[in-house]
Amino acid sequence: MKAKILRSSSAPNNLLESFATTGASPSISMAAPRSLYVEPGGGRPLDEDREKNAESPTDKKYRGEKSPSRWEFAAALGVFLVFSSGLLFIYLTMPAADYEMLKLPRTLADLRLLKYNLASYAQLYPARFILGYCSTYIFMQTFMIPGTIFMSLLAGALFGVGKGLFLVVFNATAGASSCYFLSKLIGRPIVLWLWPEKLRYFQAEIAKHRDKLLNYMLFLRVTPTLPNLFINLASPIVDIPFHIFFLATVIGLIPAAYITVRAGLALGDLKSVKDLYDFKTLAILFLIGSILLFPTLLKRKRVYE
Repeated sequence: MKAKILRSSSAPNNLLESFATTGASPSISMAAPRSLYVEPGGGRPLDEDREKNAESPTDKKYRGEKSPSRWEFAAALGVFLVFSSGLLFIYLTMPAADYEMLKLPRTLADLRLLKYNLASYAQLYPARFILGYCSTYIFMQTFMIPGTIFMSLLAGALFGVGKGLFLVVFNATAGASSCYFLSKLIGRPIVLWLWPEKLRYFQAEIAKHRDKLLNYMLFLRVTPTLPNLFINLASPIVDIPFHIFFLATVIGLIPAAYITVRAGLALGDLKSVKDLYDFKTLAILFLIGSILLFPTLLKRKRVYE
């Protein structure tokens, strides 16, 4: 059955004839026609609206979360091989009798045994021992291997407060900096997979404290508000400049490092790692952090006024 066509003087005759031939009822739309944009290479057509929105924040976020490229993986693997080669060289140049002592401590009992075995070696070969200690600490911090707190306790037990504190802050800062650049290469997918909600919270807080970012980063480093591992990995992802990250790490790790190194002097009396951060210690750390954060809070109050 043929459809009735209302002819108009402005409508082309051939178009009307095609409707009459096919028997389809034409649907007339008042909307303006949308031109199509065809992707190069014979891809599917895109309309102009999608083309205009190609640079939207959502698209940018999607592109920012792409997987690491081959050269980024290669660079990360190269860093790992360099560290591993250095540790292997140190291991092979040690006296053969000391091979069996080299074991990363996982408990306080392991740490006490390691301290007992390495005390004489540290006295006989101080430079070689410090080189091996620093390389191991930085390697663990860079590649997120648990157990650096035992290395900090060991520094206090073997070197005392002054020298031990310097070694711990130096190694922790060097390892955190290496982890920062490693995360800049391949860290985004890892952080998004492990801590998606925490990353969004961290990004929002960084945006709030952008004017006094150093003070806020010092607060995070001094207090256990966020784990140091997460801060190391997430900082380059939320665009924290390295100089602020570095300064906050050097200064902010001193209070916690002092507590840990000092506890290493009485390693035999320590019953659990949790005893390092009792209520009194946490209260002191948060008090220091609040003082560091005070300029940020004061500026925000002035803005509201």
